Amino acid sequence: MTIAVITGASSGLGKEYVRQVTEQLPTVDEIWLIARRLERLEMIAADFPSKTFRLLSLDLCRDEDLEAYRRALSESGATVSLLINNAGFGKLGDFAEMPTADQVGMVDLNCRALTAVTSLTLPHMAQGGGILNVSSIASYVPTPRMAVYCSTKAYVTSFSQALRAELRPCGIHVLAVCPGPMATEFLDVAAITGNSKTFQTLPYCRPETVARVSLNRLLCGNSWYTNRLFYKFYRVLAKLVPNRLLMKFTAV
Repeated sequence: MTIAVITGASSGLGKEYVRQVTEQLPTVDEIWLIARRLERLEMIAADFPSKTFRLLSLDLCRDEDLEAYRRALSESGATVSLLINNAGFGKLGDFAEMPTADQVGMVDLNCRALTAVTSLTLPHMAQGGGILNVSSIASYVPTPRMAVYCSTKAYVTSFSQALRAELRPCGIHVLAVCPGPMATEFLDVAAITGNSKTFQTLPYCRPETVARVSLNRLLCGNSWYTNRLFYKFYRVLAKLVPNRLLMKFTAV
């Protein structure tokens, strides 16, 4: 049995990845959806009655839930053809004024959980498999007022590139997708809506486009995906201009 695993699958970009997996990977026998909100997962699965899903209500910041995922993989005997690490969140605000729980929570979910899920999944992957890690344009340059979030995404991008090099001999592809802002729940959770003039002026990305094109790029063996010309230029600029100069314009 071959499966695809999607974390953070209950809404936004994760929901769009579910749709794209059903369309672009018709040979997958079962799709595993992971999120805390089981009722949301049930609603998404109901949209695709012809597909077989396994719904896992897990908090990936909890060791016992990571262990439950490990057991589920082991007991299933399945081969994972695709892992999409989409679970993550951000918070807007000055570091000194933000609750410690929020700061640590971003590190736990965006970095620790992503690393753990990848480590637990890899033994069940074979040649031709793929790992898609959702990062952000925030990984390119440090972002004042989102200091921890941008740092966690820099980790995701760096981790993805190094892991790709390690797994290339095994025939397993790894891609980092670095989208710009999207009109999803992320903005409300991050307290960005109505609190950032910068976000109001930036061009927004369509979640369905990000999911469709990034999954296609992974299947083609690419290592990186950033959509919209504006953000592609930003990526190039980040390589050429010192961070200390760009940071004057990245504050949100």
